[in-house]
Amino acid sequence: MTHDAALQPQPGDRVLVAMSGGVDSSVAAALLVESGCDVVGVTMKLHGDGADVPDRPCCSLDATSDARRVCETLGIPHYVSHIVDHFGHYVLADFVQEYARGRTPIPCVRCNTFTKFRDLLDKADAIDARWLATGHYARMGRVDDHAVMRRGLDPAKDQSYFLWGVDRSVLDRLVLPIGGQTKAETREIARRFGLRTAEKRESQDICFVPDGDHVRVIAEHLGADAPALQPGPLRLTNGEVVGEHQGFARYTIGQRKGLPGGFSEPMFVVEIVPSERAVVIGPREALLGRGLEARALNWLVARTPAVGATVQVQVRNRAKPSPATLVRLDQTGLELALDEPIQAIAPGQSLVVYDGDIVLGGGVIERGLHTSPTRRLPILAA
Repeated sequence: MTHDAALQPQPGDRVLVAMSGGVDSSVAAALLVESGCDVVGVTMKLHGDGADVPDRPCCSLDATSDARRVCETLGIPHYVSHIVDHFGHYVLADFVQEYARGRTPIPCVRCNTFTKFRDLLDKADAIDARWLATGHYARMGRVDDHAVMRRGLDPAKDQSYFLWGVDRSVLDRLVLPIGGQTKAETREIARRFGLRTAEKRESQDICFVPDGDHVRVIAEHLGADAPALQPGPLRLTNGEVVGEHQGFARYTIGQRKGLPGGFSEPMFVVEIVPSERAVVIGPREALLGRGLEARALNWLVARTPAVGATVQVQVRNRAKPSPATLVRLDQTGLELALDEPIQAIAPGQSLVVYDGDIVLGGGVIERGLHTSPTRRLPILAA
């Protein structure tokens, strides 16, 4: 297996840059301008303009204005792309439906997979741009003459976890200019270029839930009488009911906040049973998963791992990569056996599979397994 340097745009090449109005995408555009590329900025309007939240760092009128003014500073054109309908269908509706099913979605992954990058490709084609670029902290490379995505160089900022769902065809055109630097370096570059976003704070919340109240969003779409927002039993893993909750959509696997006290050890949410409107709680040990199943797979490499292969997996952003063995891989999904148990494997979250720092692909977690599935390996693979 040979490793080659990533293909990069050359001076004069046209590059479409996604401009969120934040410092990361601003610097991505600036670096491409500095390299001599023909850069065009585009800001994607995903939902409401956010006029009621003026300090929101992205997805607002202020953010669009910041992106436009950065483009003016850099001397490049700026456009706004309206994809509100696509975002509503693929991201917002899925977000509500997943919580209604007792699951915990990651809307940023859905957005990257079904709206942002698809729209970027369409816009790039429309303006004859060979390349498209974003301000994500990940890196591009090549292995055996195939484009691959790698983790960002700074572990504290790596965003490859959110990019597993993009179509593999995107990789041959994708440029990630800031993936090899730290946030501090990005801000310093922004100051050097005199960009107004240099000191702009980072967005921590879901863009369409700026106040952090996801229950409000669910109630707006499903109604306050939705089953996911109605009271139900709070029970132990042995079935004993120890209280009542005010809606299972308020909980996620691994949660400790909001649970009753009086137990001999800390208690956590270990399961949500939507059919019974039940939230199951238990001690930390009950959170440990020794395997997992995932569906809706997407592979970013030409050669997918075989059953029996050892890979590294990540089940949450910022989680430490964990070694695992691929036990099953078919049209319905995959199953992994974990070398060491992982806490709080939450249905609806993303599983991302790595080989070192290369992103192999990922999927949506269906469930954690409390017993190791390695017994299902073929004899030769085991």
